[in-house]
Amino acid sequence: MSETLAVPAPPPTPADRPGRRLLRHLAEMTVAMAVGMLLLGPLWRTAGAALGLSAALARPEVAALVMATDMSIGMAVWMWHRGHGARATAEMVAAMYVPFLLLLVPFAAGLVGGDGLLLGGHLLMVPAMVLVALRHRRHHPTPAPRHPVVAALAARWPTWLALLMTVDNWVAPVVLPPWSLLVLPAGYLLIGTLRRQWRTPGALPAQLAGLAGWTALAGLAAVADDGPARWLVAAGWLGHAGWDVAHHRRGAVVPRGYAEWCAVLDTVVGLTMVLAIVG
Repeated sequence: MSETLAVPAPPPTPADRPGRRLLRHLAEMTVAMAVGMLLLGPLWRTAGAALGLSAALARPEVAALVMATDMSIGMAVWMWHRGHGARATAEMVAAMYVPFLLLLVPFAAGLVGGDGLLLGGHLLMVPAMVLVALRHRRHHPTPAPRHPVVAALAARWPTWLALLMTVDNWVAPVVLPPWSLLVLPAGYLLIGTLRRQWRTPGALPAQLAGLAGWTALAGLAAVADDGPARWLVAAGWLGHAGWDVAHHRRGAVVPRGYAEWCAVLDTVVGLTMVLAIVG
């Protein structure tokens, strides 16, 4: 009588281990919350200024709830993208609001100041998020099929991110200082180094040439009269948008998503600087 030998299951990879998965999930939530505040903050300020609500939005209790809303939206969008269920998302949203709501009672009684309300809410939010993540630690999210239009819009997330980040530029155009031109080639050099892209023939010399070019432009703008200097800075940002497009088409040095985001950002910053110059 033969015996059937059970084949042992392969050991879990590091990425599949519950502890590693939990930490990755919490890290993703933290980044999504920060992105939500970064992107939605300018929209609140713009709307507040247009509606005459800037003073109301500056009140600590209102600012706390606005901040919780920004974080919740960023986190909920990312959880939807990752395929988490509605219940887990709702509980994580509650983890954003409940700490602030609890502290509103001592704040209203004068026992906690505005700074204490904001700081205490963030401190209490951390264990609340951990508890929700632990509660759903055995859940393996799977993104649901999406409508082609939704999928196409989601694929352009670098463009939407850049547009949201530059809302303030359209509302209040400003001309950046000449040294801002140095940031443009520096990003490519840093990312290219981290991605080990310099083994490709000609990649590093091209980036060093770009660094030299934008450094020279920044130096020229720094010593030029104010009028020409402003045009040089705007031209530098718009010129870098073309640099981004070329790298996006070739898929070289930086991820295509970064090149797309940078191209839109550079274009908007350059155009709004032109508006500031001629306005």
